[in-house]
Amino acid sequence: MSSDLLEISDLIVDYDVATLQPRPVSRESVVARLMANGQRSAARLVQRLPASNDTLDVEACNLALLRSHIELQRLSEEFLQADRLRGVLLPLLQALRDAGVKPPLRIVDVGCGLGYVVRSLAAHGRLGRDVEIIGCDMNVALIENARRLAEEESLSCELKVANAFQLEQPGHVFISTGVMHHFRGSDLDAFFAGQRQGHAFVHYDIQRSVLSPWGAWIFHQTRMREPLARHDGVVSARRVHSTETLLSAARTATGFTCASLDGARNFLGAVLRPMTATLGARAELWAPLMRSMGPLRARLGPTG
Repeated sequence: MSSDLLEISDLIVDYDVATLQPRPVSRESVVARLMANGQRSAARLVQRLPASNDTLDVEACNLALLRSHIELQRLSEEFLQADRLRGVLLPLLQALRDAGVKPPLRIVDVGCGLGYVVRSLAAHGRLGRDVEIIGCDMNVALIENARRLAEEESLSCELKVANAFQLEQPGHVFISTGVMHHFRGSDLDAFFAGQRQGHAFVHYDIQRSVLSPWGAWIFHQTRMREPLARHDGVVSARRVHSTETLLSAARTATGFTCASLDGARNFLGAVLRPMTATLGARAELWAPLMRSMGPLRARLGPTG
């Protein structure tokens, strides 16, 4: 299972982390990088994207990403991703309350895209009136559409064009879905390091197994029409980190007590649970969290 494949969505847009402003991207440079990596079909997809003087058209790239995220929302809906997160957030929030953390308790979705999880939790999460739900992404087009959808449903949540780790009021709990595999090496370490300001995190990603790429290919071929979504969805399943890699990075960068949740322990588990989570909390929160988790405790892996 190769983890060196590249996702088109990571290459066709670029943002300055400090200013959040888009930076120009050379189409030929992206094509050359994909070709050098042996990804000829991906290179052909990028070659067809509009460009001016070799600079990729930002609006066209954002529209392709928007179409992909609309299809990804269907995936999250079918995998009941908001329900999965809600099941973990409820005991986490209770542990924060028991520990005397002052409200409002802020949940921050890192790389929220169209904000499906944020909007779903705001609509149906019943997390408590002392909870604020914030979605952050650096892509303006995605956040603008996420805001529009939230406004249409009169939802109580915030969607920001922002670095999730540089908010004026830091988050208490950081969450994400399908984000961790985008970070490699030192970037993965930095992703977790940014969460030391918080109290806990829950990050879901694709379950790593020999079945994942095949399942992703079948699903994306039958359910998705956007070429970028089809390509990146399958590559994502091949790029996911092992549980050991994620736990090691999380523990080292944060010093939190960490464990995997819903990790596959057999063939059936890999089939029935396509997503797995990396869960972490400050050491003093772990005992109250375990008391609040109830039956979910049985789905935890070893802690450390």
